[in-house]
Amino acid sequence: MFSLREKQFLAAEIEKLLIGLNHPEMPMEKPIFKLHVDGKESWSFADIQPNWTFNEQNKPGVNAWNEVAREVMD
Repeated sequence: MFSLREKQFLAAEIEKLLIGLNHPEMPMEKPIFKLHVDGKESWSFADIQPNWTFNEQNKPGVNAWNEVAREVMD
């Protein structure tokens, strides 16, 4: 549903929000979270995880359609 760039942006904002809460049970860096967002259609969704969980061996999945569709809309 979202492009890779949009997912990375959302993940960074969520991480900032969680850390900014200063909750005593939250780590002050690298919180772990999973956000599932459902789109308008049953087949439309996005799973968002922290950016720091990905690396060269564990790259985020990319849906080519989302990347092309977002570039056209931008």
